[in-house]
Amino acid sequence: MSKFIRLETGNAVSFLSDQSIAAYEPRVKAAQQALEQATCAGNDFLGWMHLASSLTPEHLADIKQTAQTLRELCDTIVVAGIGGSYLGARAVIEALGNSFAWLQSDGANPVILFAGNNIGEDYLSELTTYLRGRKFGVINISKSGTTTETALAFRLLRKQCEDQRGIETARKVIVAVTDAKKGAARTTADKEGYKSFVIPDNVGGRFSVLTPVGLLPIACAGFDIEALVKGAADMEACCAPEVPFDQNPAEQYAALRHALYTAGKKIEILVNYQPKLHCVNEWWKQLYGESEGKDGKGIFPAAVDFTTDLHSMGQWIQDGERTVFETVISVEQPNATLLFPHDDENLDGLNFLEGKRVDEVNKMAELGTRLAHIDGGVPNLRIVMERLDAYNLGQLIYFFERACGISGLLLEVNPFNQPGVEAYKKNMFALLGKPGYEAETEAIKQRL
Repeated sequence: MSKFIRLETGNAVSFLSDQSIAAYEPRVKAAQQALEQATCAGNDFLGWMHLASSLTPEHLADIKQTAQTLRELCDTIVVAGIGGSYLGARAVIEALGNSFAWLQSDGANPVILFAGNNIGEDYLSELTTYLRGRKFGVINISKSGTTTETALAFRLLRKQCEDQRGIETARKVIVAVTDAKKGAARTTADKEGYKSFVIPDNVGGRFSVLTPVGLLPIACAGFDIEALVKGAADMEACCAPEVPFDQNPAEQYAALRHALYTAGKKIEILVNYQPKLHCVNEWWKQLYGESEGKDGKGIFPAAVDFTTDLHSMGQWIQDGERTVFETVISVEQPNATLLFPHDDENLDGLNFLEGKRVDEVNKMAELGTRLAHIDGGVPNLRIVMERLDAYNLGQLIYFFERACGISGLLLEVNPFNQPGVEAYKKNMFALLGKPGYEAETEAIKQRL
């Protein structure tokens, strides 16, 4: 039976007093109640909180059936979305998949590609070239249908799909995940007869992994969305307000983060020792950065892939400014077994590792690094997962989401809005001459 992920506080409490963590209990419990009772700022975006435990078998079956249709008709599926509309799905797909699956289909599962998350002309040109001659489909994820990066990519992909596969087939292999009633993407889906799924109004993009935004691409990649949802639902129970503070991982994590922030640790570095977790880092950065970074407040979320980044960022972490703390994701059991071989010449001097699992070497690198960083004055937290599978990832996703809601309320910000994201869009539209932005265009001209 799978175990629950656990939070180990390591040496972090030595930078504080035990009493300072315990002292956070009333504020943390108050934040939990505000989330549960929907009395907090942003209370119209709390649909993620009990989403996993409320998803019906019929809804999951509909997602799986649509995914199967795409899998049968496509050798490649392009997921068009940006931010929370693609990062969660990509994090799970890359964590569970073969590290080299993107190179070509294995015959059982389509290649999953991502677009609509940048405006790189070379990237999009290379993507459209790659798709020539391929039986590809598109999952267009956008609540409004007018987000520039995604809408631009979708226009290109839709035209190529229709030209390449014919309009009738295109209608079968283009799926919309969008608003229930309004927006350009909804209008297009209804007009063209695309299969569509709804992004709930009360779930923001960065909390949307367990909606069709994440579940449909994950199912298309061939992974077990029911196990993912079950892991999240079980973690939901572990993080509930009635669970005692000292046994509640989300509450402990939120309290420790805030205590360290108050003590001057302004940067949190999420660390993994599994290359497959790179996009989990990226999803986490958006979740916490967009939720907490406002009103002149917030921990800066950074991330590194060890041991790779020990040969670059490791120097700064070891000896740089002491404004950081680390949270390490540690996976107890890899899914594969690979033993270190013997070499008669032993020119690299590594025969002492003969017969050891590669993961044992990795684990000692992890332990040695944590000890070195602790000695260097860096508080370390550790999140331990039994293995990389759908169930454990579901746990991890919900754990981070719940803790994020609590953390934002401890900072006294609205964790569920993102007012700063709109600033660049206004300037970009003005510079491009979009109708309705004439005043902004004139204001920018005065600055340039």
